[in-house]
Amino acid sequence: MLTAKNPILPGFHPDPCLLRVGEDYYLATSTFQWFPGVQLYHSRDLVNWEEMPSPLRRKSQLDMVGNQNSGGIWAPCLTYNNGTYYLIYTNTRNFHGIFKDVHNYLVTTTDLYGEWSEPIYLNSSGFDPSLFHDDDGRKYLLNMRWDPRMENNAFSGILMQEYSEKEGKLVGPVKNIFEGTSIGATEAPHLYKLNGYYYLMVAEGGTMYNHGIQMARSKNIWGPYEIDPSPLLTVRNNPSSPLQRTGHGSLIDTPNGDWYVSFLCGRPIGEKGRCILGRETCIAEVKWDENGWIRLKNGGTTPSVEYNVNLPEVKVPSVPEYEEFDFDTLPPHYNTLRIPFDEIGSLSARKGYLRLYGHESLTSWIKQSMVGRRLQHHRAEATVELEFDPKNFQQTAGLSVFYDTYNFLYLFMSYESEGNNVLRIIIRNNLKFYDPLMKGISIGDKTKVWLRVRINECKLQFYYSLDNREFIKIAEELDCSNLSDEAYCDIDHEGHTGTFISMCCNDQSTGENENCCFADFKSMRYQQL
Repeated sequence: MLTAKNPILPGFHPDPCLLRVGEDYYLATSTFQWFPGVQLYHSRDLVNWEEMPSPLRRKSQLDMVGNQNSGGIWAPCLTYNNGTYYLIYTNTRNFHGIFKDVHNYLVTTTDLYGEWSEPIYLNSSGFDPSLFHDDDGRKYLLNMRWDPRMENNAFSGILMQEYSEKEGKLVGPVKNIFEGTSIGATEAPHLYKLNGYYYLMVAEGGTMYNHGIQMARSKNIWGPYEIDPSPLLTVRNNPSSPLQRTGHGSLIDTPNGDWYVSFLCGRPIGEKGRCILGRETCIAEVKWDENGWIRLKNGGTTPSVEYNVNLPEVKVPSVPEYEEFDFDTLPPHYNTLRIPFDEIGSLSARKGYLRLYGHESLTSWIKQSMVGRRLQHHRAEATVELEFDPKNFQQTAGLSVFYDTYNFLYLFMSYESEGNNVLRIIIRNNLKFYDPLMKGISIGDKTKVWLRVRINECKLQFYYSLDNREFIKIAEELDCSNLSDEAYCDIDHEGHTGTFISMCCNDQSTGENENCCFADFKSMRYQQL
C-alpha cells in the first residue's frame, strides 16, 4: 500500500483531467498563457508523476499572441478510444467584462510522446469542453455555456452535441442537458457511463473558496439528470482544511476496482490568505455507495491531505535542483509566455547556454523573452547565472518572480553609464509600479552576475553575487502576496494562474530587429527550503 500527500502536483497545475489506459495513468492540466500548451504527466502508481512533452508545441495548434492575462488554455480534457488519444481544449482570447471569447478545439495522436494533429475547430459557445465516447461508438462534446445577457445567469448550463469523427465536425442538435444547482457557476463537465447510468460531473461555486464538485445522473444521455443530494467534494464550509478552493475534478478506476478523483486546490498562507503557488492538483480516494452515488472514501466532502493507493510503486526521475542549459531542447518544466521558445531564444547560439534575445517589456501581451519554471514550494530559493552586456538603459535582463503582467517582481541588470552597469528592481502590484531601490546598485564593468531570490511564504528577498560565493542582499524583504489569484480581489479583474521563476531579456530600443540585445543564462538552481 502506497501513501502519498496532496497536492501531488504542487505549484500551478489547475483543472486536472485524469485518464487511465491499461496500467498507465495520465494527467493533463491547464497552462493558461504559458507555452507550450497543456501540461501532461505520466504515472504507473498514481503517486509518482513524470512530466511528458506538451501536446500543443506548434503555433499552428495554439496561437496566444495578444491573449489577455489568464487567457489561453483553459481546462483541457484528455480521453482515449480505440488506439487514439483525444485532447479537447479552450483557447481563451478574452474574458474581461461580460463577454468571453473562447474557442474550443480538438487534436489527436496515437503516440503521446509524438506529434499531435493540427486542431479541428469545434465551437465558441463556452469553455471547459470535454469529449465523451459512448459504448455504441458515438462521441459527444460537452461544454459550459456562457450567457452575456446581464439579466441572466452567465453560467447558463451544460451544452451537449454529437461529434462526427468521420466528418471532423459537430453534427445534430445542441441541447442544454444540465442547468446546475442553486450553488451556480456550473462548469467543467465530464461524462461517465456505469451500471446503466450516465454520470455527469461538474464543478460549481466558482474557482475561489466556494468551489466544489457536483454529480448528476440519467438513464438517457440527453437527460433529464437527477442531482446527487450531496456534493462529492467541497470545503466551502470547512475553513480549517489545509486544502482550500477544492473542485474541478475527473474520475478514474484502477484495474483492481479502486476509484479516484483528481481535483484542484489552493493552499492559502499568511494573514491575507493568498495562494502564491496558484491552483494545484490533488487526488482523493472515492467509492460508490448503496444508492449508486460516488462518495469520498474518508466520508464527508472534505478531501484528505493523504491518500492510499493499492498499486506497486514505480519511481520516476525527479527534476534536478541544479541545471546547466546544455540541452538540445528545453525540458518540459520550462515554459515561455504566449509564444514558442524559438521565437525568442536559442540553445545552440552559444553551446551550454540559454540565450534570450531582447524583445518587449514585462507588461507586453505580444512578444516577451521569458523562460520560467513553476514556483512549487512556499519556501524556496532560485539562482541564475547571467552574462549580459547592455548598451543602453532600455536593455535589461535578469530574474523575475512572475504571476502575470499586472503582478511581478523583477531584479535585472541594465546600463547606467560608460563602464558602469547597474542592478535594479521593478515591482508591479495590481497595475501600480514601484522601485524599492530608487537608484541602481553599481557593479562597474561586470557583465557576469548571479541573481538569487529567496521566498518565505508571502515574503521575498533578492540577492546578487559577482563570484557565486558571497551573496549580497538587495533592498529590504519585499511583500510578494500580490502573486496570487486573491490579489485580484483588490481590482476589477480576474487572475487564474500561478507564480513562475523566470529568466528575462528586454530590449525596448531595437527589440524588433536583428540588432536586439541578448542575454546568456548558464544555469538555474531551484530548491525547496
